[in-house]
Amino acid sequence: MATSTPAFPPRTRPIGVGQLRAFAAVARHLNFRAAAEELALTQSAVTRQIQALEDEVGVALFLRHTRAVDLTAAGAQLLQAVLPSLERMDSAVRQIRRSAGRKSVAISTWASFASMWLIPRLEAFQSQHPDIDIRIDASDTMVDLDTTDVDLALRCTLGANVPAHAVHLFGEQLTPVVSPWLLKNGRALQRGEDLAHYTLIDANEAQHSQPMAWLTWRHWLDVHHLRRLEPKRWLYFGYAYQIAQAALAGQGVALTRMPLVADSLASGDLVEVLPGMRLDSPMAYWLIVAPHSSARPEVQAFCDWLTGQAAQTRQAIGEGA
Repeated sequence: MATSTPAFPPRTRPIGVGQLRAFAAVARHLNFRAAAEELALTQSAVTRQIQALEDEVGVALFLRHTRAVDLTAAGAQLLQAVLPSLERMDSAVRQIRRSAGRKSVAISTWASFASMWLIPRLEAFQSQHPDIDIRIDASDTMVDLDTTDVDLALRCTLGANVPAHAVHLFGEQLTPVVSPWLLKNGRALQRGEDLAHYTLIDANEAQHSQPMAWLTWRHWLDVHHLRRLEPKRWLYFGYAYQIAQAALAGQGVALTRMPLVADSLASGDLVEVLPGMRLDSPMAYWLIVAPHSSARPEVQAFCDWLTGQAAQTRQAIGEGA
């Protein structure tokens, strides 16, 4: 049987970065026209770059259809190497550009922690360091500190999920809280059984996630031998800051994370009911600094300030140093 000849002659020279960007764009969109729009090039220019790349690699990277394309097995293999490489290169360029300009610190954290703990404290840091800009990326999506331009991450997770160099900020307890005026105008709330007279504000997403079940009222009630208790009604929210806001608005009793409501408890905007029935959480709050940022003075200054703020929170929630 005759053997087929290769479609492309073998090459050994390096591949151009422009071709790889075109390849990544087409792979994202699986469409040459959309990739051309992203890159601000003509469709024919992108087509030529992909053809040149396939010529250099020596195999077809895409299967062409009438209105779209698909990655070949070789294309999928190349994409796995190209995307991280481009991200690292772009991150390095951003770092270089930033170091030549203003001092700044980029922070990744989750939305509720940003709004309830970090942002209310930032003015103190900016007063001490007016020459340092702060950029906060508040998202529930975890970022890779090795491949992005984020300087540090603030995360709430299990200790087993953080690297060895992570700094423990404080732990967490769950406790029922309520608006003082709702407590004043409602039924007595001195025992766990009294919760039956109130609306209970609960974490919606945790209802469907076994690892996060400890956040729910049902778990709290089970631990305190009140599993048969039924409240006046249920009110569900997807985020911790929404749960706290509903409690502040007097809409019911919320099961909240102590570090996030410590300021509201201190000011009297919220009242901790049943303080003897706090529930320890398996989670803790951590500071993780990106290796490429740890030596920068502005990052060190922010970390020093942050650990000082964390010490105050530990004291406020009654946690040992």
